[in-house]
Amino acid sequence: MFSLDNLTLEVKEGQIFGLLGPNGAGKTTLISMLCGLVKPTSGSFTIDQLTFAKNTDDIKKIIGIVPQEYALYPTLTASENLMYFGSMYGMKGAALKEKVIESLEFLGLLNFADKRIETFSGGMKRRVNLIAGILHHPKVLFLDEPTVGVDVQSKNAIIDYLKKLNAGGTTIIYTSHHLSEAQDFCTDIAIIDRGKVYAEGSPAVLIANTPNARNLEDVFIELTGKELRDAL
Repeated sequence: MFSLDNLTLEVKEGQIFGLLGPNGAGKTTLISMLCGLVKPTSGSFTIDQLTFAKNTDDIKKIIGIVPQEYALYPTLTASENLMYFGSMYGMKGAALKEKVIESLEFLGLLNFADKRIETFSGGMKRRVNLIAGILHHPKVLFLDEPTVGVDVQSKNAIIDYLKKLNAGGTTIIYTSHHLSEAQDFCTDIAIIDRGKVYAEGSPAVLIANTPNARNLEDVFIELTGKELRDAL
């Protein structure tokens, strides 16, 4: 894992911002800092005009995090999981229950609300995992591989839900190794490697500015090389 090297980024309100890079590029380090999980040794950042140094707790209230790993309790039902996570965000009562039902219905899970998570397929768990991170309607949502390991139907449902969330005012910061998905989903992209930003712009601009590039994958390979990045 590379530390960040004089990295500067600006994500504007309302964007779906893709943070792309090979394994070990620095994506996890950057996301962990922005979410308040890792303290920067130097530099600074703001989220919605809040600084990490002075407003850490306030930042955590306005962001949502959907990790790649399932952050769910397997022996609880989908509804029980979501009611619990909603309460962690300070939600309660009828408003929380209504939001849980609305989200489960939109993602095709309402009929499974009272089933234990341990009985769910991977795609179903992924959808519940997403809901758990967005119940409080965060201003900024961090997504780590939100569609990894799911079927096409679950992927489409997740992407549609994220687009609806973004249209409602949530800025999304998204990491993925699915470059074709990123090309279609993101409004803007930064490709980072070895802790530095190699390129930044809309998918269309990045493709147009890279000689002979037909798609975002061609841009990615051109900037980061073909060297394998396997790591223990």
